[in-house]
This record gives sequence, structure tokens and C-alpha cells, in this order.
Amino acid sequence: MVKAVVGEESQLQLVEDRLSQSSAPAQVGLVIGKLSSGLDRGFVYDLVPTPQNDVGQSACSVLEPAKDNRKKGSNSKPKSQSSDSSSSLVIDKEWVAEHARQVSRMMVGGINVVGIYVWASEATFKNSTMVLCQTVKGVAEAASLLEDDLDERLLIHICYSPRRWTCRNCTLSSNITSSSLRPCDFKMGRVLTSLQTFKCFYNFDLSLPIYQEKASKSETLVDVLRNGISNYVKELRGAKAMIDGNLVVNDEICTTNGLHEIELLLPFMKDMYIEACSQKDVVGIVNFTGSVCSFSFLNSKESISQAVADIKDDIIRSLLSRLDIICDEADEDAGTNDDVIKETRNDSLSEKPVSQLVLHSLRKNCNLSLPRRVFVPWLAGFKRPLC
Repeated sequence: MVKAVVGEESQLQLVEDRLSQSSAPAQVGLVIGKLSSGLDRGFVYDLVPTPQNDVGQSACSVLEPAKDNRKKGSNSKPKSQSSDSSSSLVIDKEWVAEHARQVSRMMVGGINVVGIYVWASEATFKNSTMVLCQTVKGVAEAASLLEDDLDERLLIHICYSPRRWTCRNCTLSSNITSSSLRPCDFKMGRVLTSLQTFKCFYNFDLSLPIYQEKASKSETLVDVLRNGISNYVKELRGAKAMIDGNLVVNDEICTTNGLHEIELLLPFMKDMYIEACSQKDVVGIVNFTGSVCSFSFLNSKESISQAVADIKDDIIRSLLSRLDIICDEADEDAGTNDDVIKETRNDSLSEKPVSQLVLHSLRKNCNLSLPRRVFVPWLAGFKRPLC
């Protein structure tokens, strides 16, 4: 369990200045960082505000109590104090979770969406613990970690009256309640400058069989790809690694600075997807190929094996994210060009995006181009390269 959290003071001070200069009574956003189970510590690199939704509404607002003009007298509290003590937060939990899903696609190895932050008064925060816990859980489900996923996330409260930062550990469970929040130590320091950088350029070439027994169940292209990537995870997890030409055998600490190159070693000439079977069992093959330029950033107290695990996670997450992007773009293109396609072609296949085609009824070649990774606009030191 994370017992202490260190935040990057240069980034968080900018966040505090931005919030203090704004007129917003409340704001919610994502916490970008890393949770280390081995060190029982969390690291916060930046806070990303959740943007307005599609109709221009804020993801977080303050619900003021209903006015009661009947209560008038000398014993009544001042208006500002009374309304503040009874106000609570209204959060668009689904929109915050969708924001977390999108942001998690752009993260590099070892850096994740590890919780949420909220900018609100002390009284408003105390009146909103349940909705905040539910929001944390929704974010955790939308941006789940792959390797050793912890059952906890962070909830950072930035109070403007009085001005202070507090951090709580939110334990995830099926029946999450306000008692799931536990305070943890929080301080600011310099954590970005101490990170060590690891890079891996990885080529993948997956040959995924389409079995006769599954073809009769209307298996789509995206089903085959997603299942193949899931099976590929097992092989990638067990891959050996070399860092700067040296085989990683122990949980050593990296003591040298600069960029470190990682190579992953998989079994030679082994294809776990094309199992021994007769030709009548396989009705086709889907090839999924490409390259991933993966980065990982390691804390000075973490072992080299953690950098390797983060690189593997980044590769797997990149494959899954690119598949999601392909499907999203295919669905959008199908919706945009639906009328044009229907005028030029009358077959049933033209009415569906490639990702949703039933493979046993497909009789043509389909090329899928992998979208390039995009730059992360909010953190200059952790931009993904275009590859």
C-alpha cells in the first residue's frame, strides 16, 4: 500500500498558480504519475484538468443548497459560511473516466493515470467524498494498469480556503464507500530530474489463425486481433532483456545516467499462434505487423527489472491502443461515407467497417495501417516519438 507520495514541485506549483488565478469554484482532473508497490510510495508528475464535455459543460460544478427565506433571525449564520458548509460537488463521472481512457493511451512505460485531483473548499470536499470515491473507481477501470495492478488510486485535494494540499489513498473494492479513503503523507520535491530513461525499438509480426470452429460463430477481425494480442502478452512477459548490451539477470539498481537501450529476446523461430493442426481446422490467417518505439522512466531507487516490466507494459498497451484507434477511425469513416458507399456498392460488406467484418464471409485483402503515436502536449520531457 502506498504510504507516502512525492509530487514534482515545478509542475504542481504551476498547477496551483493556474487554479488560483482562475475563477472556477471547483475543478476535477487526472493525476499522472507512478505507484510503486516495492517502495510503498507514489510519485506525481503532473495534473491534467478534465476538459468540458461535447456540449460545453464543465466536468465538475458546485451544487449550492436550496435557499430558505423562512429562516431569518439573529441566530442565522452568514450567507457565505452557511452555503459553503452545505454545498457539494457534482461530477460527470463518465466523462472523467473517458478522459482517463484517452490520456492513458498516450502514456509511456511506467507513467500512468493514478487517480484524480479536485480543487474545492474544505467543506465542499467533505460533503462529496462518496461521489469522489466513485469517480476514482471509474477512472481506475477506464485506465487500468497492466502489470501488478494495485487495488488503490490517489485522490489529491487542493483546498483554496485555506490553501493546502492533501493526499488520500483510495482502496478499490466492489462496494466502495467513503471509508475507502485513507490519508497518506504528501510532499513536494524534485522527482523528474532524477528519472532515468530507457528506450526499446520493438518489431512485431503476429500471424493469427482463423479457426473453422470460430468462423461459424461470426468472429470479426477485431475479435481475432484482440484475442491474438492477449495471447501474445504471455510470450512477451517471459522475454529476456538486455540493457546496453548486458543481459538482465538480477534486480540491480541502474547507477549510470543517459539513455539506456533495451532489447527484448523472444524464443527464436517459435510461433505459438500457428499450432499443429490440419488444414481443414484453419480457414485463414490474419497478419498484424508493425513497430513500436517504447520508452520507460525509472525512479533512482527502483531496480532495472522494473524498467523492463514497464517497457513490456508499454508495448502491450500500445498494441491494444492502436487496435482501439483503428476501430474508432474505421467506425467514424463508415459513418461519414455511408451514403457514398451505398451508392457505389450494393454488397452487404460495404455497409460495415473493416474491423466489424465477419472473417469467414470476407473474400478480399484488407490492409490496416497503424496510426502514429502522438505527442503528449502537457509534459515536454515525456513526449512519445513519431515512429
